[in-house]
Amino acid sequence: MADDDSAQLWKLNQRLLTRVMNAAEPQLAALGIETKEFFVLDEVDTCRYPAELAAKLMLPKASITTYLRNLVAAGLVRREIDEGDLRRHRLATTPRGREVLERALAALAGEFTTMMSRLDAHERAEFRRTLLKLLDTGSDVEGDRRGP
Repeated sequence: MADDDSAQLWKLNQRLLTRVMNAAEPQLAALGIETKEFFVLDEVDTCRYPAELAAKLMLPKASITTYLRNLVAAGLVRREIDEGDLRRHRLATTPRGREVLERALAALAGEFTTMMSRLDAHERAEFRRTLLKLLDTGSDVEGDRRGP
């Protein structure tokens, strides 16, 4: 049953990502951000408007508003008037926000490295090759063309 196998693989992948995020949570908290705020902060410079962020992250607009309010209050994101439409506010990451994002990514990378250390060099290379193949922009269904 291929569908059962795919569902199992999806669940295993989600569990791996959840473990990494949970392991990094104390480090993110020390930086003053929650896990979901991290994802919002990470996308601000590619999705400059709250509605775009909500669609990209598949989160309710009300949740995005709350996360953005927290990030703005922390000085990690700023709202700017959109000169093309003065009724809209455009989002931008502040220098402090970029610093926090860099440190958060380092924390996540460290936790992922710990998890990956269970694999030998050949297994890590095969894992990377498989991920790159799955994320090949030629087969991308989400439409995110940023690549790996």
